[in-house]
Amino acid sequence: MGQGKPIGDKTILIVEDEPLIRMDLVDFFEDSGWRVYEAENADDAIVLLEGHKEVRVVLTDVEMPGSMNGLRLAHYVRDRFPPTTLYVVSGRMKLTMDDLPEQTTFLPKPFNPYVLLRELDALQA
Repeated sequence: MGQGKPIGDKTILIVEDEPLIRMDLVDFFEDSGWRVYEAENADDAIVLLEGHKEVRVVLTDVEMPGSMNGLRLAHYVRDRFPPTTLYVVSGRMKLTMDDLPEQTTFLPKPFNPYVLLRELDALQA
C-alpha cells in the first residue's frame, strides 16, 4: 500500500459526508497528533486545499453529495497537488487500480484506522 513520502508535517484532510464517521476520524487523528481539516463534500475540500497548502494527506469517501464524488476529487487532487498522499474509501464500491489516480490507495470500509495511522507515520519518518 505504500506511496511516495509526503512533504510537510502531519496534516490530513478528511472528506466524508456522514457526520459521525467524519467526527470519529477527526477525533482519532487529532488524538494521534495530526492537524486535521474536515469537509463534507468535494467542493468544501477543494476550498480547504486551496487555502491550506500544508495538507499532505487526503482521505476521501467515494459517495457524497455535491458537484463531484470522492473519486473525481482524488483525480483533481492528484492533478493539482501531486505530492499529496491519497486514500479513497468506500463501503459500497470496489475500485481497481485503473479507477484510481496514480499513487492512490483504496481502502474498503470498514477499515482499521490504526493500520492506516501506522502506514502514514511510516511515510512521515
